[in-house]
Amino acid sequence: MAPLHSLPYLVALAAAFSIVILCSLSLIEASNDGFSVELMHRDSPKSPFYDPSETPQQRLANALRRSINRVNHFRPTSSFSTNALDSKIIPNGGEYLMQYAVGTPPVQVLGIADTGSDLTWLQCTPCTDCYKQIDPIFDPAKSSTYKKVPCSAPQCTAISGRCVGSNNCLYIISYGDGSSSGGDLALDTVTLGSTARFPQTIIGCGHDNTGRFSNKGSGIVGLGGGAISLVSQLSTSIAGKFSYCLVPFDKPDATSKLNFGTNAVLSGPGTVTTPLATGEYDVYYTLTLEAISVGPTKITSTSAKAEGGNIVIDSGTTLTLLPSDLYTGFAEALKAQIKLAVVDDPNKTFKLCFDSPQSTFKVPTIIAHFTGGADVTLSAPYTFVGDETISCMAFLPAGDDSIAIFGNLAQADQLVGYDIVKKTVSFKPTDCTKA
Repeated sequence: MAPLHSLPYLVALAAAFSIVILCSLSLIEASNDGFSVELMHRDSPKSPFYDPSETPQQRLANALRRSINRVNHFRPTSSFSTNALDSKIIPNGGEYLMQYAVGTPPVQVLGIADTGSDLTWLQCTPCTDCYKQIDPIFDPAKSSTYKKVPCSAPQCTAISGRCVGSNNCLYIISYGDGSSSGGDLALDTVTLGSTARFPQTIIGCGHDNTGRFSNKGSGIVGLGGGAISLVSQLSTSIAGKFSYCLVPFDKPDATSKLNFGTNAVLSGPGTVTTPLATGEYDVYYTLTLEAISVGPTKITSTSAKAEGGNIVIDSGTTLTLLPSDLYTGFAEALKAQIKLAVVDDPNKTFKLCFDSPQSTFKVPTIIAHFTGGADVTLSAPYTFVGDETISCMAFLPAGDDSIAIFGNLAQADQLVGYDIVKKTVSFKPTDCTKA
């Protein structure tokens, strides 16, 4: 049997859900309060991350490594605070890029888009220590709308900015792998597309940035749920709403969209809504997964009773990591209903595989039951991944010291909408190639 790292299905997996968000110079769609931008696969030849020298196997290995490593991004540390910029988080490995513009006149910037981070920062001159980037480094002196945030400003005190030896508010953000960024907290105009301009947006102008950042981008775009994220700052302009629909990995040539405002409203038959859990780490979008069904068997979660939710929904993680109290029963239910021999994954990535080619593999109906009656039927082709000999469950146990994650394979063929004002997430079964 061929090792999993050489299987064609994993090559497709790597190509499909390592995605790049590119906000083009002109809006794809625009209405009074809403607009949409295009999504493209990270490993697409159009992506700036595309490396023609990499083999499909290398792209696959990198995709799986990013997916596994991203779990650490959501592990809280004792020093983390949603209001503090001096916090330890893990870079997301560049799963997404977002092209936007900063300043007046607008300067195009390509940054890592991260739904698990708050502060949007980019490299700025003068550099005390900047990592190498391909595009010119942003020069705030050339922007007529750039303004440093003073220590006395509420924006500085609200985020625990540092003011030692300076009248300007300083930020320092550190990452678990030793990477970091530090510089001036500032206000400037952020432009999405050519017409969606948002003045006086909080950004970090990084003069001292070191670590494992790609030279194809500049900094981080914070799209999390915290108070200073780009989504939260634009909340009144976009009515607190954004959504996405991820094209399934077997349709790599199709494109997806990231929607804002009225374009992100979900409605109609099949739409279900669940509340966002509130907890200590509101930067993350956390849900409560009450149970999961395999055909007629329903496995309930004891962790669903815990305050603050029990699973993070994340578009940047490929696989789903189930709460440990759900995983064992889920796996046993699958083995009981799939009358096939269980085989080991030669690459030791997946925990449950069956001796069956994916082309003939029959998957029982799997439903994720979120609180509030939001029952999400997962798209059968993406609950298992396989090739001509083996089919493996695209779920892993989260472990006792790790947080559970509802990954992007589980979100395939779903329009997923976030409302940070009402604090809800909605799902609607959708052909994402037509969304």
